[in-house]
Amino acid sequence: MSGEQKAEAKVEQGKGKLKEAAGRLTGNEELTAEGRAEQAKGDAREAKEKVKDVFKH
Repeated sequence: MSGEQKAEAKVEQGKGKLKEAAGRLTGNEELTAEGRAEQAKGDAREAKEKVKDVFKH
């Protein structure tokens, strides 16, 4: 996995976790859902990079 892509995925996951936590603390369901979606996007990006790595070897 390229380091840059992996870093982007981790940043996206982290931002999502923060948004989800902030949404829960404030009772904002929309922010919580947005955070979960951002985490899922980061997870998908990370999975895509892992699949690319498998086929490189």
